[in-house]
Amino acid sequence: MYQIKDLLIRGQKDTRSGFGDAMAEMVDNEKIVALCADLTGSLKLDAFKEKAPNRFFQAGIAEQNMIGVAAGLSLSGLIPFATTFANFATARVYDQIRQSIAYSKTNVKICASHAGITLGEDGATHQIMEDIGLMQMLPHFIVINPCDYYQTYQATKAIALTQDPTYLRFGRPVLPVFIPENAPFEIGKALKLNDGKDITIVATGHLVWEAVQAIEILEKEGISCDLLNIHTIKPLDLDAILASVKKTGKILVCEEHQRLGGLTSTIALNLSEIHPTPLKSISMMDTFGESGTPNDLMKKYGLSSENIVKTIQSWLAL
Repeated sequence: MYQIKDLLIRGQKDTRSGFGDAMAEMVDNEKIVALCADLTGSLKLDAFKEKAPNRFFQAGIAEQNMIGVAAGLSLSGLIPFATTFANFATARVYDQIRQSIAYSKTNVKICASHAGITLGEDGATHQIMEDIGLMQMLPHFIVINPCDYYQTYQATKAIALTQDPTYLRFGRPVLPVFIPENAPFEIGKALKLNDGKDITIVATGHLVWEAVQAIEILEKEGISCDLLNIHTIKPLDLDAILASVKKTGKILVCEEHQRLGGLTSTIALNLSEIHPTPLKSISMMDTFGESGTPNDLMKKYGLSSENIVKTIQSWLAL
């Protein structure tokens, strides 16, 4: 366990670079192959392509075909990493994913960049806030949503060691690198980043950093927060969540995703059955995004540290 005051910022990088750097380092594993739908640079796969051109497959703008090819490569004993933007990696190819990967339980890693509203200026047609819901509903799938460069790097290496179909979600914006390099990464195990008694904050992806900033402000007001970094949406570390809410009695879920179908819905369902707990959510409220800078969009749609602070202040004041 860590404390907010102990987290050090070590520069700034985008999470997709964590994926690309890990792929480049794993190139010696001859079972690993990479596929891309005409977005090699955006997925940071240039280094992998240069080192292993015979294990890199450019599918072009034909995502459905890419998923089918990835499933076939898996059945031949390889470990395919199929990559594109999150919108095109999930919503566009859901039938192929369901039939050829989930139902068939093929060892395909779908690695998706430019997820959430922080895609920014590309607008609503390219942003997706429904992908976690789509993918966690599929039987057999692991769903991972890391929070910074280093955690994405760790996640990429971890999923290469599993035999399960996996969805790895990351993004484009440059953010602080704050997860300690010695922090453990275990699929299905939350990472506790702060110990508190007044409220549990559960955050995933880019919202972890927003939660860190919010806690720094709240601590100055004497408000003590438990913070769990839920990098793995499925399987969910329900034990860690239960241990926290039994102590605090309240939970705020923070995610760059629609409230329906995402981490909020999953936690609410589980807690309602096992340990009913007052719950609030920082998430997209049944709406599409729009074109704008990532910071402006996060603020407009309430996904900012400022809104986390405001929500907790109002809640605890009741």
